[in-house]
Order: sequence, then structure tokens, then C-alpha cells
Amino acid sequence: MREGGCTGEVCPRCVGHHLEAVRDAMASGRRIEFVLPAFPTKSPNPAKVLGPLPDLAEELALRFLNSLCERIGAIYPPGAAILICSDGRVFNDLLGVSDENVTGYVRALDDMITRMGATHLEQFTLDKVYRGAGHTDMRTMLSTGHAPEIEELREEVRAGGAPLAMYRGITRFMLEDLSGPHYTGTRSALQRECRRLAYRVIQRSRAWGDLLGQLFPAAIRLSIHPQPCGTEKIGILLADTPDAWLTPWHSVAVESGGRFTLMKRADAERAGAEPVHVAGRPSHYVLAPDAARPAPAPHEPGHRPRA
Repeated sequence: MREGGCTGEVCPRCVGHHLEAVRDAMASGRRIEFVLPAFPTKSPNPAKVLGPLPDLAEELALRFLNSLCERIGAIYPPGAAILICSDGRVFNDLLGVSDENVTGYVRALDDMITRMGATHLEQFTLDKVYRGAGHTDMRTMLSTGHAPEIEELREEVRAGGAPLAMYRGITRFMLEDLSGPHYTGTRSALQRECRRLAYRVIQRSRAWGDLLGQLFPAAIRLSIHPQPCGTEKIGILLADTPDAWLTPWHSVAVESGGRFTLMKRADAERAGAEPVHVAGRPSHYVLAPDAARPAPAPHEPGHRPRA
């Protein structure tokens, strides 16, 4: 996080929590294993993404993660692996995304990992925990066994700091995701609903994290969210983006001057970017190098949600 309190290129407080897991793996000659809750499902808002399936935005992120493991392997021969714990099934009902779309996204991501030859990456989902159960029952069992109480989360957010930043970030994304063309209510009503839903998203995310901690106790925890100094997770930025909260599933990949960045689809199109199709499907955008990035659209939220 900005102003996270870190000093120097390698902050002793940030690495301290993870050194024991790394040393244990090295002492036994095992590969270093990471767990990354991420790649849930595409945003349902067409102003942000190209559609419900992973595209070049996800592929670039996967290539980065696989190359990270390869770089570790160049220093430590047993290497490293990242278990991508796709959490779309954990809270897709709160986002207005169908279970069918989650299934399609997970399968397409598996196909992408295979096609890329990303041998250091593997995907893990809630379906593999509660095999044979219905999707709604999966979420109920997860929450019953691992979720904190909502009031507990409210108290954390009221105290400020990282929990408040997380709450604000998730509320912002909820407001963007649910304010698509299908929404016909008022802006203020949607803001109230997103503030309520944000706590439920955090609640289930905590439950998912607790379950993963029990299933993979020796793994090092990664997070796609910015982290404060010295926490139990290492924040990791999946792509070049001006917004540290922007992820491949909330955006599109835009190529300009030989470099890729992430942008919301509407921003890319306002800047004059042209869509590119691969194998008959939209993949990414190309933007002339001299094109200026647009300012956020007037309807995009700039407020700070209340706790």
C-alpha cells in the first residue's frame, strides 16, 4: 500500500513473516509453494471487460506469474509453484454473476494455462473442496465453517487502516460492477446496497482464506490487493496499471508502443483504442502511442464509501 511504512528494497518486516516457510522448503529440498486467491470471474459490467471469458488480460498475468516461478528456479533449482485459488464460486452470487459463467471462466483459464505451457501454475476451486455439492450449498458450508461475523468486520473497518482501505476498494468495484445497463434503480440506492454487499464479499473472502490456510499450511500467501507493511500476505501486482486495485478481470489489456497496460474497456474506447480479435473472439485493444489516456467517465464513482 502507499505509505506502507517499508524501508529499502527488501523490508525486513515484510519478509519476516515468510522467511520460515521459505527456509523450511529449502531445508528439505522442496519447491517453494505459493497460494494466490485470484482470477474469480469477469466483471458483469460491459463497460469494464470484453465478455465473460478470460482474454489477453488474464494471459499476460498468468505469463508473469509463471515467469516469476521460473526466476525463482534460476536461483533455487527445486523451483516454485503458484496455486491459483479461483474464488469466483465463493461470492459470484453477490456480484450478479451466474454459476455457469464461473464454470466457463474456470475451464477457459485451465485451457489457457495448458496452452501456454505454464507448468508452474495450477488452479484450485471451491468445487474441489465440496465435491458433488450444489453451488449454493458450497457457499453455505464455506461460510458456516470459516466466516467471521459481519459485526466483527464492521468494527475492523471502523478502526481504519488496511481494513478500511479494503472495504472502500471492494465497495468501489461493486458499485462499478453492478451499475451496468441492466440496473434501473437510483444511484443512492445502489451505493447503499454495495456498502452492504462489500461486507459479505469480505466475509466470504476471509472464509476462503481461512480454509486455504488449513488446506495449505506450508504455502506462502500472496494477495492481489495492496498490503500494508509486515502482514501475512505479500501483495503482488499482476500487470502494469495506474491503479494498484485494477485487475485483469475488471479490465482489458491495451497495447501501445509495444507495452501492455490494463484499462477499463470504456476508457480504452474513449481513448481511440481499436479492438483485436483472436480465433474469432475479442482479445485486447491497440492504442496509438501518442493517444492520451482519457479522464474517468463522469458516471464513475469518485466518492469514498462510508463504513
